[in-house]
Amino acid sequence: MAKKTSKKFYVTTAIDYPNAEPHIGHAYQKIVADALARWHRLLGENVWFLTGTDEHGKKIQETAEKAGKNPKEFVDELAIKFKEAWKALNVIPNRFIRTTDADHEKIVQEVIEKWKKAGDVYLGKYEGFYCVGCEAYYTEKDAPDLICPLHNRKLEKIEEESYFFKISKYEKFLLELYKKDQNFLLPKERRNEITNRVKEGLKDLSISRTSFKWGIPFPGDKKHIVYVWADALLNYYSGAGKNHEYWPANVHLLGKDNGWFHAVYWPAFLKSAGLELPKTVFVHGFLSFNGQKISKSLGNAISPITLVNKYGSDTVRYFCLRNFPFAEGNDGDFSEEKLIERHNSELADKLGNLVSRVTTLAEKYGLEKTENKLLKKLKLKEIEKYMQNYELDKALNDIFAFIDICNEYVQSNKPWETHDKKVLYELVDSIKAIAILLSPFIPETSEKIAKILNVDIIFENIEKQLSYGKIKKAEILFKKIEVEKKEENINKPQETKKIEGIIKMSDIIKYDEFKKVELRVGTIKKAEDIEGADKLLKLEVDLGKETGKRTICAGIKKYYKKEDLIGKQIVVVVNLEPRKMRGLESQGMLLAAVSEDESRVILLSPDKKAESGWKVQ
Repeated sequence: MAKKTSKKFYVTTAIDYPNAEPHIGHAYQKIVADALARWHRLLGENVWFLTGTDEHGKKIQETAEKAGKNPKEFVDELAIKFKEAWKALNVIPNRFIRTTDADHEKIVQEVIEKWKKAGDVYLGKYEGFYCVGCEAYYTEKDAPDLICPLHNRKLEKIEEESYFFKISKYEKFLLELYKKDQNFLLPKERRNEITNRVKEGLKDLSISRTSFKWGIPFPGDKKHIVYVWADALLNYYSGAGKNHEYWPANVHLLGKDNGWFHAVYWPAFLKSAGLELPKTVFVHGFLSFNGQKISKSLGNAISPITLVNKYGSDTVRYFCLRNFPFAEGNDGDFSEEKLIERHNSELADKLGNLVSRVTTLAEKYGLEKTENKLLKKLKLKEIEKYMQNYELDKALNDIFAFIDICNEYVQSNKPWETHDKKVLYELVDSIKAIAILLSPFIPETSEKIAKILNVDIIFENIEKQLSYGKIKKAEILFKKIEVEKKEENINKPQETKKIEGIIKMSDIIKYDEFKKVELRVGTIKKAEDIEGADKLLKLEVDLGKETGKRTICAGIKKYYKKEDLIGKQIVVVVNLEPRKMRGLESQGMLLAAVSEDESRVILLSPDKKAESGWKVQ
């Protein structure tokens, strides 16, 4: 951790409604909050991270009754499951608040008394259409068919005596807030949506209930309990450390279904009570799971613990933070297929491979301290800026771009041949910086790397050149996840299959698909081993003036000697996306004839000498 500063950073998440067990949709927000909290701790700031459970309301009472339990017993059991889920994901809040906590209930009643003194509370009668699932009222404009747009259930018509909060009084205040403070409500699209709705006019808000009893007693009137949103929103203030020392919050993270409550009710509540406003309310999108809306009825409300047991906490965290552009506020899909792809290609092949090969060589040949010129290629200022703007995916992209640079540096300098201790020092020192920067995202792995290098995860250590003792070979950080092969439908267009850099022409089954493949004659100029690769060779292939020379990694090492390949003419697919292989960028693929058992491979060549770059038709 960096040197402590007086600067505070307070991040909160929405508190979850414990009427069912937590799922990956809940987890996404908590992972982002934890990464932000860890980042600001890394910067040396005094951080407070709050999450918890929202435990009052009619929905909890009804669900508990169906389970044959009293509401407190019911929420006690589920709160534990939420805590366990976040622990499994290495999400570590400073406080896990429950709205049944005594200190919270006391604060709620005190704040309502402040609203009364401000003249913002009055007794009246409420008539409206209510969704128990949302714990919210809807107008006929918002739900024309009187069906909840989120839960797809019929709205209940409720008539009861209620205390009201004069939110209409704060309409002008809210519109000025959104206009003057562009950072109060993010992203911009959400701010525009909320602004337009507020301009349509605000009706005073019912803040008490008499039709059920599971809630905080309304101060001054025991017949009423506090409406769940008037209760829940105040958790951010009641949970802000001892004597509210961390208030106001730097950022509230919440899903778009909660945007209205946090961007309209919450600032009005605070203004009425004479309390400071949070600096930012950030409204993010929803996650689906494997292409489907997360739903208990669909059976895909998968537990975070299940995912952690299957893939590991760092892989789940990395995928959530890398795959979804959080700052844009859009929805995303938690795809296990994409998670496996990122795990294998980025965590295992890039990060894991770099640490493994460098520590193996460092253990064997040792290090010699020198200026780390390689580290100058790390875009540290850009990474800091991305984190400040909640662009976590872009920060990770830049960190992994530097990992690619390090892998290429290994390959181009060949320390397994040169035994260059200075090159190995630069690489070890760069891995140290990578471990520190990745610590908010994949903390378990970062701690493993730091332990291997015997360094502290301190922000100042990123650019500080350290001395390293004896380096020992690292254990495998990320094992490849094997994917079960599915039976393919031969009537559907398929992607071309690859065998370590060789296209199997038998899998190009449609002529229309085949016509898209651009083939050219190439001449092999160089053939080299790739450190640590049993099957791959690195080839330099001349493809003529138009295409130029390209590097191609091909799995032909056991079929051809390097010296026999020099000058050989081959057929190359030149219009494929470059592919990372062993830290190198392979810029094409060779065509070959492959025996049925794949024991023999023969490179395809023109029967007569052709000019490099000629098209194959």
